[in-house]
Amino acid sequence: MAAGRAWRVLVTGGAGFIGSAFVRRLLLRDPERSVVVLDKLTYAGNRANLAPVEDAPGFRFVEGDIADPDIVDELAAHADAIVNFAAESHVDRSIEAPDAFIRTDVYGTYVLLEASRRRQHAAYLQVSTDEVYGEVPEGSAREEDPAAPRSPYAASKAAGDLLAHAYHVTYGVNTRVTRGSNTYGPYQFPEKIIPLFTTNALEGSPLPLYASTLHRREWLHVDDHCRAIDAVLERGEVGETYHVGSGREASIEEIADGILAALGQPSSLKTIVPDRPGHDRRYLLDSSKLRRELGWKPDIAFEDGMQETVDWYAARRNWWEPLKQRALVQETAWR
Repeated sequence: MAAGRAWRVLVTGGAGFIGSAFVRRLLLRDPERSVVVLDKLTYAGNRANLAPVEDAPGFRFVEGDIADPDIVDELAAHADAIVNFAAESHVDRSIEAPDAFIRTDVYGTYVLLEASRRRQHAAYLQVSTDEVYGEVPEGSAREEDPAAPRSPYAASKAAGDLLAHAYHVTYGVNTRVTRGSNTYGPYQFPEKIIPLFTTNALEGSPLPLYASTLHRREWLHVDDHCRAIDAVLERGEVGETYHVGSGREASIEEIADGILAALGQPSSLKTIVPDRPGHDRRYLLDSSKLRRELGWKPDIAFEDGMQETVDWYAARRNWWEPLKQRALVQETAWR
């Protein structure tokens, strides 16, 4: 079996935001490395995210669904490792239509784990989220804390994590799980809060803030997140879960204010919309295990990362304007 960076990697959901950043990281360092991307290209999947590595000799793209056992098994037969980014991932969409989340995040994860079990892969890495813990009013969530999801999205991700753990214990599959905090940066689909606020501000359109404007999140740059995933894939202990967090908190209103200030737009663009059901007030991860055991730490300061991100969207209207024409989530559809 190949080892370390020689692994042939199947990256599912690799045309999405974090997945494509991970693929670019792998192939820009080693264009010859075998990286196959499987992506369903739903509304949030974007082949253009992979344009910088499309010509890499080791790259291959396959359009398909992780819930399709035939296509997954065919691709898994030529891989040494699976990194699963594929997920339905918007909380409001999960409130409106939870069935898609169960199919992809739970059943799809099962299909991938079954393929990894049959092919005896060197590694299976499940990319997850801090939202599985529900809100964390004070302190920070630790890896050993129980899951307490408060949305269909968070519940579907928690179920996928538990399946990964069970497949390690029951079948000896070489699983690892990462749970990341709110991630931002270039190439993020503009329904998420930072690109939504940035692109709306660039258009002079209202920035929709939930009534709970002071709810807080922990913010992590996508490049730091991908470095952590890479470290866990290569050096993480089998069967373990690792938190990936920056420790940098900011409220939704602070995010809006920072973006408006960076773009010279008035605070009057902020507008209040009704809060969503079960809205978590705060997330924060204790990522000391990852830092201690694998030597990872975030490199990109929040203020620098935010300025870089706002500048990226300001310079790339041709990337995000077509995406804004797609059906963005309606924040009050679940009402």
